[in-house]
Amino acid sequence: MTQQRRTRPARVRFWRWRHNTLLRRSDRVQGWVLLAAWTLALLGGLFAGLAAGTWAAHDLAARRASVHSVSAVLLQDAPKTAVVSPYGSDGTVWAKVRWTDGAGTVHTDLARVEPGGTKGGRVTVWLDRAGTPVVEPAGPTVAGAQAVLLAVPTGLAAGALVLLGGRLVCNRLDRRCYEAWAAEWRQVGPQWRKRMLG
Repeated sequence: MTQQRRTRPARVRFWRWRHNTLLRRSDRVQGWVLLAAWTLALLGGLFAGLAAGTWAAHDLAARRASVHSVSAVLLQDAPKTAVVSPYGSDGTVWAKVRWTDGAGTVHTDLARVEPGGTKGGRVTVWLDRAGTPVVEPAGPTVAGAQAVLLAVPTGLAAGALVLLGGRLVCNRLDRRCYEAWAAEWRQVGPQWRKRMLG
């Protein structure tokens, strides 16, 4: 006895938009909902990602513009290695430094500097507008990478939310169809039973 191989039926693409007498109105509505959801997911995800990336790039550029660097003198030897915390490390260490501002006033404070500097050595310190030492802001390359790292997940999340909404609408349409079929069967079912049982 020979066994016949089972073949899968051919998948029909775009069946919701083809002419078919068995096609219900809800199938067409679901087709348009899914088409709209995919279109909005692609466009919405793209625009959300671009908006997030642009915002991040502008924010990082504004941070960079709000600080300036000064040359300072180390008042102590800087630690040789940076301390790595659970949150990571930027590769700098804390050390006491002295610098002179534009008005000629001498300032002394703790600042983030490169590790391994010796007492009396020159280092670059970043200050905000108030003259307080801050961490060096991200450069253009790092800022661009951070903008991309924010843009991609934001775009994907926005697209996924739209697709989820489309899927919820389709599920609701399916539920309404099942309820309609159940109501019709409650009317037709007893007649079928009478015919079958005689």
